[in-house]
Amino acid sequence: MSQALEGVRILDFTHVQSGPTCTQLLAWFGADVIKVERAGEGDATRGQLRDIPGVDSLYFTMLNHNKRSITLDTKNPKGRQVLDELIKTCDVLVENFAPGALDRMGITWEHIQKLNPRMIVASVKGFGPGKYADCKVYENVAQCAGGAASTTGFEDGPPMVTGAQIGDSGTGLHLALGILAALFQRNSTGRGQKVLAPMQDAVLNLCRVKMRDQQRLERTGTMHEYPQYPDGKFGDAVPRAGNASGGGQPGSILKCKGWETDPNAYIYFTVQGHAWAPICDAIGKPEWKTDPDYMTAKARQPHITDIFATIEGWLADKTKFEAVDILRKFDIPCAPVLTMKELLNDESLRKSGSIVEVPHKERGTYFTVGSPIKFSDLKPEITGSPLLGEHTDDVLPDPATGHNPPLIHLSEPPKLLSHSDARLCLK
Repeated sequence: MSQALEGVRILDFTHVQSGPTCTQLLAWFGADVIKVERAGEGDATRGQLRDIPGVDSLYFTMLNHNKRSITLDTKNPKGRQVLDELIKTCDVLVENFAPGALDRMGITWEHIQKLNPRMIVASVKGFGPGKYADCKVYENVAQCAGGAASTTGFEDGPPMVTGAQIGDSGTGLHLALGILAALFQRNSTGRGQKVLAPMQDAVLNLCRVKMRDQQRLERTGTMHEYPQYPDGKFGDAVPRAGNASGGGQPGSILKCKGWETDPNAYIYFTVQGHAWAPICDAIGKPEWKTDPDYMTAKARQPHITDIFATIEGWLADKTKFEAVDILRKFDIPCAPVLTMKELLNDESLRKSGSIVEVPHKERGTYFTVGSPIKFSDLKPEITGSPLLGEHTDDVLPDPATGHNPPLIHLSEPPKLLSHSDARLCLK
């Protein structure tokens, strides 16, 4: 089966999480991603949080599948010549260096355009243009700067970051979409362009319902679906709402059987209007369907705490899985709070390719997240991450052997760069 991005060549100057998330996604869909790393060191995550001494960490492997790795010293003049030839033959350069780093390396937009006017240069930065443009950012900084932390947690507690990597991986996903749009536009314009995905902007985009609520709050002074209503007070900014639903439907995480010893023996339960009658039937409170204090969403809101307490009482003798099995028969939206262990061993996720087992040359096999996007005519094959510099010879093979047709075609091999010189600056 041909891959969607077959023939697209990516020059990957990314590291850690945000950029590698982007380039891995493109590699899954068939792009040839060439990861450029420093000799002897490579991506910092190769050595971070190792579980096997001397072997690439899961942090690295799970963000760099389907890629090829070369080592290159861009400070070496001959290494720069190799890089220039790569720029000429690639479609996209992706980077998430600190602000200004690419320019300081001499890899300016003007230089790239001179070599390859069709190249797309895609960047992750902490902030877009403005007073913070030069500031460095990582995951939790982005969550705070993008509005997520201020709106996460409970009213009587501090701001909280989420375990979902919406700053790093979330930005990488946004950048991948931007690259695809730029590639599509290039078909008609013939020109490359710069694509920027600021982490603050990506987090803010994922928090758009909270910006919605900010404007509602400024207009009305209150928000009925928040747990602060009706007895609590609202300030001038969107408050933390605990586990209330962002969609306006009252929701909460409720205890199930075994919660005293299992920290994840809970389900998420939402009291949606269309499901109210089935909820009453499921929990044995049919009288609520005709009680004026419970018949409408507006009438229920002052009693919402008591309603959830009643539902929690009904859950007391049921495990989270037993409860969900019952409630789904009534078509009631709900879900168990699943742990990473439970997700890792979920048969349906493995069958769908959302969890895949991948071989690695040094660590053996391990499990990772597969493509979260499903297609009818495309099935991404997840392959192991590359060892440091593993594909240097594939990218710049020995011209004397004729094996592995070179990725870069030197216009004047004898004058521009000899094979032996190239080996020195690559390795």
